[in-house]
Amino acid sequence: MFSAGLFCAGSAGAQTNPITADTIIQRVTRVMNPAQSKGKMKMTITTTSKKTRTFVYLAYAKNHGEKTLMKYLEPSRVKGQAILMLNNADDIWVYFPRTRRVRKLATHAKKQKMEGSDFSYEDMGAGDAFIDEFESRLLGEEKKQGKLCYELELTRKPKSTSGYSKLVMWVDKESFVPLVIDYYHDDDSTLLEKELVCGNIEIIDDIPTPMQVVMYNKLDRTQTSMELVEVSYKVDLEDDLFTERGMKK
Repeated sequence: MFSAGLFCAGSAGAQTNPITADTIIQRVTRVMNPAQSKGKMKMTITTTSKKTRTFVYLAYAKNHGEKTLMKYLEPSRVKGQAILMLNNADDIWVYFPRTRRVRKLATHAKKQKMEGSDFSYEDMGAGDAFIDEFESRLLGEEKKQGKLCYELELTRKPKSTSGYSKLVMWVDKESFVPLVIDYYHDDDSTLLEKELVCGNIEIIDDIPTPMQVVMYNKLDRTQTSMELVEVSYKVDLEDDLFTERGMKK
């Protein structure tokens, strides 16, 4: 949902006509999922006891987030491990370098934590889930991080496979970058499970880019931050990269 290309938020352009919730979500989906991107990420997990674990990985995205591939660089115990996510993370494969085997995860695995972090596979690989999995409603406007935002409520569709019953998000009116997203529990639309906050937005190649996002788990009282170390939007990624063979390279 907040894909591995989530830091790659492109310009949304001018808006002249009265805006609807569906239009806002379409803009959000577009800016969060550029045509192609390659980035290096640093993910830090903080436990309830304040202990931390850090992972570094490369993230590739193509076809506006339809295809997402992550390859771990650090720590050594997961170096070479790769995760491929397609179709809003309904299809997930994991490559284990020690055995040279690729394992396909069950569909419900999208709701599980990725490497014990506060991000699920769904959070990282669901490129257009805001459109496909939810009905959207514009609640109004509110300031977040000093910026005027659209406040939207997204309710899960009846046949959705999402692990969240509802989302509430605040979208920057200028860039259409979601600055805050609240995720509500799978079985209880009144129970706030997680909150994601985007920050340190910089302009890279004329693209407003959140350099850091933090996911706060309100139930477990843990948090996971992801820092964008480097990124390139001007890449030409081969389709073969997003295959079992590509995972092993």
